[in-house]
Amino acid sequence: MMNNNNCLINIVSNDRPISKETGRILREKLEKNGFTISETFDYKADLVVCIGGDGSFLRTLHEYRFPDIPIIGINTGHLGFFQELSPYQLDEFIFRYQKGDYVIQELHPVEALVCTRTSCIEIMGINEITIKGDKSRTIHLNISLDESFVEKFSGDGILVATPTGSTAYNYSLGGSIVDPRLNLLQITPIAPINTIAYRSFTSSVIVPKETAIKIHPEYTFENSILIVTDGMEHKYNEIVEIYLKMSKMKTKLLRLKNYDFWNKVKEKFL
Repeated sequence: MMNNNNCLINIVSNDRPISKETGRILREKLEKNGFTISETFDYKADLVVCIGGDGSFLRTLHEYRFPDIPIIGINTGHLGFFQELSPYQLDEFIFRYQKGDYVIQELHPVEALVCTRTSCIEIMGINEITIKGDKSRTIHLNISLDESFVEKFSGDGILVATPTGSTAYNYSLGGSIVDPRLNLLQITPIAPINTIAYRSFTSSVIVPKETAIKIHPEYTFENSILIVTDGMEHKYNEIVEIYLKMSKMKTKLLRLKNYDFWNKVKEKFL
């Protein structure tokens, strides 16, 4: 049983009326139970509660730079893999949180070092990082795993997904669903070209977490590469190299003990 008087909580929500109202009710209930709610985002808080859909959850992580604080989601959108709770479960959540009836699931993002001719920029994604052609152009990518050259990919692009992201964009591309307890990365092609002139893998490649994925683009059009992390686009000029790997950083997802990943999969896809 925790001492609520010393427990500081961040509440973050999107702008939908149902999310704002859920946040207001949650704040009242938490304060009545002795919790303190931060007025602005506090990196020393004990918990982050994110209200919205999976998109809101991902934006929260990126906006606050993947804070080292456990986070739990209340779903006011569509079926969410991150957003575990429904608005009608607020009392149950508070009761079980006070009792310590939860587990912490640690998720490792995928990180990329994007190097241009003048600098290198580090970006991260909890679901995936996608490298694709700008303006729907075909791109050509020389892909190496550690020190081994694997292929010259030609097509719309590639996606590097974490196990957490395997059920998102990766799945719609024909990638595999991966149990989040596994530590690995999945490289999934986007509309690969496989002809006499161009030979590309047409299925996902799964690699261990320690693997360094190195990508050297070949340009037909200068500045034709677009980087997308968890659905958020980034455009960098004159990219010469991209290095991807599983991050050592951990995102701490608070789960009530009856959470079942495979039930979530069945609810979403079956």
